[in-house]
Amino acid sequence: MTLTTARTTSLARPLTGRVAVVTGASSGIGEATAQVLAAQGARVALLARRGERLAAHVARIEEAGGSALALPTDVTDPASLAAAAADVRSRLGRVDLLVNNAGLALPDQLDGSATGNWQRMIDVNVTGAFAVVEAFVPDLLAAAAERGHADLVNISSAAAQSVLPGFAGYAASKAAFSHLSRNLRAQLNPADVRVTNIEPGTVDTELRDHIEDPAISAAVQEAVGSIEGIPSGTDVAELIAFAVGRPRHVNLPHLSVLPTREV
Repeated sequence: MTLTTARTTSLARPLTGRVAVVTGASSGIGEATAQVLAAQGARVALLARRGERLAAHVARIEEAGGSALALPTDVTDPASLAAAAADVRSRLGRVDLLVNNAGLALPDQLDGSATGNWQRMIDVNVTGAFAVVEAFVPDLLAAAAERGHADLVNISSAAAQSVLPGFAGYAASKAAFSHLSRNLRAQLNPADVRVTNIEPGTVDTELRDHIEDPAISAAVQEAVGSIEGIPSGTDVAELIAFAVGRPRHVNLPHLSVLPTREV
């Protein structure tokens, strides 16, 4: 390989040699992120509960020349996470890039039915997100010590900064996640693990499909249409790839990505 060819390859696939984990990778931002990271050269482990979806995504990544691994995983189950972390380590190598993306957005109408939704969001968006960090942070620290840096990217939400009547639990869980990211950065950045918190606004993903009430689901869909929400997770995925592709001495700690018409 000539120097020019090597340089061209490096520019086209800047994440070559990196091992990435993406949670919530069966759809939306997670699915798009896995595809973008793999296209840029990373070996990517896709984690989510829906194994058949993951297998289809991995097939597409491999058909495009990328390297990927499907691992059905429940972020609320410590044993499932521990098994996934061990599997990634043995099959792909030590993780140096973690995209902590799994999440739920459910309504809480304060009509006596909110408790179950509240607990599910806390379990996934807060407790599960922290469990993901715990499962992979030993790899991130070791990778940073060896190669000079590693990356933890937390996918929170613009809801963390907003008032959302009817979705207070979701907003509260994402506010907790964003604040957790700030504290994780203070703890991990001195060890050269860069922490980036991303707060997307309205993205047209499957999150609203989890809403069982037809009236609320329709209202959410109307709101998405009225502001021309970001049409797919790819725009967010490309931002993630940009952030983790910065030189080792540069950290983008907090990023907000909104549809142009979203205030």
